[in-house]
Amino acid sequence: MNLPLSTLRQTLAVLATTLLAAHAGAATPPMTAAAAADAAYQRELAVCLQAEAPQGRATCLKEAAAAQAEARRGRLDNGEDAATLRLNAELRCKEVAAADREACLRMARGEGTASGSVAGGGVLRSVVTTTVGPAVVVPAPTPAPMPAATR
Repeated sequence: MNLPLSTLRQTLAVLATTLLAAHAGAATPPMTAAAAADAAYQRELAVCLQAEAPQGRATCLKEAAAAQAEARRGRLDNGEDAATLRLNAELRCKEVAAADREACLRMARGEGTASGSVAGGGVLRSVVTTTVGPAVVVPAPTPAPMPAATR
């Protein structure tokens, strides 16, 4: 991929800033909401500047700035609290087949693992359930009859 030199410089600058911030953050207290919004904006800005955004650079930059502003105001959650989000996730599980519903509810509660990303095409969530079947008793083999003694 051939990037213009100015884009490459901007990307490297954002990457360096992010790495320095991550290094400095290792010894600092947890981030404030504003600092978290700024960090998210820097990550989104790097994606926008790499011209990988499917909606185009101008739209990407505009939306990243809007998301940062809303996050700083504490309004990036669409007005939903954690309890509402959890209830919505559990309600979606009602449409899942009965055999899979318990696994769906467990994933809705945050159990299991997640891999991938939305940007990468999707998030794969999985939960492992171990079931133990009934014990199977295998009878011991019966000994072969002893040959008759010869005299």
